[in-house]
Amino acid sequence: MDKINIASVATGFPCGQTPLFTRLEEIKFAVKEGASEIDIVIDRSLVLTGQWEILYDEIKEMKEACGKAHLKAILAAGELTNLSNVYKASLIAMMAGADFIKTSTGKESINATIPIGIVMARAIVDYYNNTTVRVGLKPAGGIRTSKDAIDWFVMVKEILGNEWLTPKLFRFGASGLLGDIEYRLYKIVTGKNAVPH
Repeated sequence: MDKINIASVATGFPCGQTPLFTRLEEIKFAVKEGASEIDIVIDRSLVLTGQWEILYDEIKEMKEACGKAHLKAILAAGELTNLSNVYKASLIAMMAGADFIKTSTGKESINATIPIGIVMARAIVDYYNNTTVRVGLKPAGGIRTSKDAIDWFVMVKEILGNEWLTPKLFRFGASGLLGDIEYRLYKIVTGKNAVPH
């Protein structure tokens, strides 16, 4: 039987604005309690003010605090003002050791959009071409229908390739998607529309 990973958010979710020491202690506590994956939220103010080295240093410290746990860096890309910032933040997170880059917390007004996904996927390709390190992509927030999910699968296949179409490198953070998938499967199996109960 496969091991079930325990994921935990940390670092002042969803804002990422608490002091660095506090964010690092949250990570250490979650790992000590058994988390094998840590979702961190980057400090968006560092992106918006162009403090790239500080952002890199913070994420690197967070990665070190994770120990053996995987680090997923949430960019909150919809709040980074432009796609150039999304690309740079993606590269910084990967250079600092992120195992996954994630579009959003799901709390922003703009979450996972295909244009944001394309930019993040291009950053992953560029990083891979320079390092041979594969980093995962996790779109989160705003993915509500199976059609939305298919759009993301196609985008990932076209830009990143089949190697990324596994849970090891591509996942959805889309709790709203589950209901639509259940509805569609029910209709396929029974031939009837599902009812709320």
